[in-house]
Amino acid sequence: MSTSTGAPKARFSAQVRLRALQADIMELILDRDLDAGDPLPTESELSEVLGVGRNTLRESLKVLQALGVVEIRHGFGMFVAPSNFDALADALTFRGRLSLRHEGLEALQLVDIRQALEAGLIGSSISHVTPGHLKLIEGSVERMETLASQGELFPDADAEFHRLLFEPLGNDLLMNLMNVFWQVYRKIHLEIGVDSADLLDTAAQHRAILDAVTAGDAIRASKLLSGHFDGIRAKIQLFVDTV
Repeated sequence: MSTSTGAPKARFSAQVRLRALQADIMELILDRDLDAGDPLPTESELSEVLGVGRNTLRESLKVLQALGVVEIRHGFGMFVAPSNFDALADALTFRGRLSLRHEGLEALQLVDIRQALEAGLIGSSISHVTPGHLKLIEGSVERMETLASQGELFPDADAEFHRLLFEPLGNDLLMNLMNVFWQVYRKIHLEIGVDSADLLDTAAQHRAILDAVTAGDAIRASKLLSGHFDGIRAKIQLFVDTV
């Protein structure tokens, strides 16, 4: 009896220690004012400074590499990783797709977050957009319309539209987060399916958003973006209800 109850506690304790070590490594990076691309101390130095064995250290470093904090270049050493949102995209994609097989809660929550970001920031973006940038956005809409009329999917043009819509803000973090949400949404959208009628309607929605942005009508643009995501949310709910 004592063995069966002791093993889970031991595993839990080991996980807590590893998480604490990962936090210590990140604090060391911050304390030494290291930046992306800077080399980390060697394994020997880290083991000594942090007071842990090599195997335990390596286990934590592998986790931090998966999280995009540390980059391990075999034969060269360890470095502070550059900005990388791949791990976040992979995790959110998995959670979103998994939720589609149940009640769809996390997939719907991801749509909520993206909706709040875009509808909330469109007014600021409109105040920074230039005529030249509007031409670029219009080009992405025209590609959507052409492909939709041919019954073809247009994920790249769709992603480009939303990227261009908020590019005038010059916010790199926002662009990275939107790219993450787009990757997640694209996988979810492929799973729930789309038909030719959806394509034509989606292209028309993007044209209407562009018209509002061109007119400088932030309120209308925000409402149209919200409505756009309401449609995606309804499709997810319908898919979940029929599974």
